[in-house]
Amino acid sequence: MRFALGALLWVSLSVAAAEAPLRFVVSDSWAMPMVQMERGRPTQGILHDIMLSLATQVGMPAQFHILPRARVQNAMDHGEVDVRCYVSQSWLPNLSGDYIWSVPLLVQRDLLIGRRGSSVSVNPADLPQQSIGTVRGYSYPTLQPLFDANQLHRDDARNQEQVLEKLLAGRYRYAVSNQWTLDWFNQRLLPEQQLQSVALVHEQSVGCYVRDDPKVPVQRILRTLLKMKMSGEIDDIIRLYTGNPAANL
Repeated sequence: MRFALGALLWVSLSVAAAEAPLRFVVSDSWAMPMVQMERGRPTQGILHDIMLSLATQVGMPAQFHILPRARVQNAMDHGEVDVRCYVSQSWLPNLSGDYIWSVPLLVQRDLLIGRRGSSVSVNPADLPQQSIGTVRGYSYPTLQPLFDANQLHRDDARNQEQVLEKLLAGRYRYAVSNQWTLDWFNQRLLPEQQLQSVALVHEQSVGCYVRDDPKVPVQRILRTLLKMKMSGEIDDIIRLYTGNPAANL
């Protein structure tokens, strides 16, 4: 009887372990083509598909936690989530040794955007004092000296799509956007309405990092991400949403 109870307990624990989710943090500032939010949960997009495929290949159900950007790292530190993606090591220079980074997976290209008819090329340092569209909580290292000097002022919106909507409505003359979001946003506009890039602001590699916890299959996650990158799967996901794998490293 004691053996039977022990066997039953082992089976129960094994089932519970098999059903433990891989918990991803999703910033509420993301927009398509990175993530589409519907009824408070992500349903599609480049990052959604990458994270879902990762969890499937690791053999764990994916669980998404949508949080304001300012709360993301706190959730990682308190063990509420396991994996954070679409982040650069340069954004977190003082991150503790409790996390392990993946290989670089994508390239984020931040652009200065203007409305149709803007100058074809603009040097941000030459702009007169004005506000530009930015995302709340986002860091713009190359523009920060201009913010510090009060030459440019941040006009923050909750996410990247709202920034571009405000630019289109004429709330400011210029805004910062990543290339993918700009291309996605322009798809719904007539050619004469489409927003245009006037300067490359910053370009950097981004990847994922994983909480180094015995309960999390860290090395399996990192090996799977490497395989997804080397096999071309990640570029295929990007191509699905953008038409080209514009994230080659």
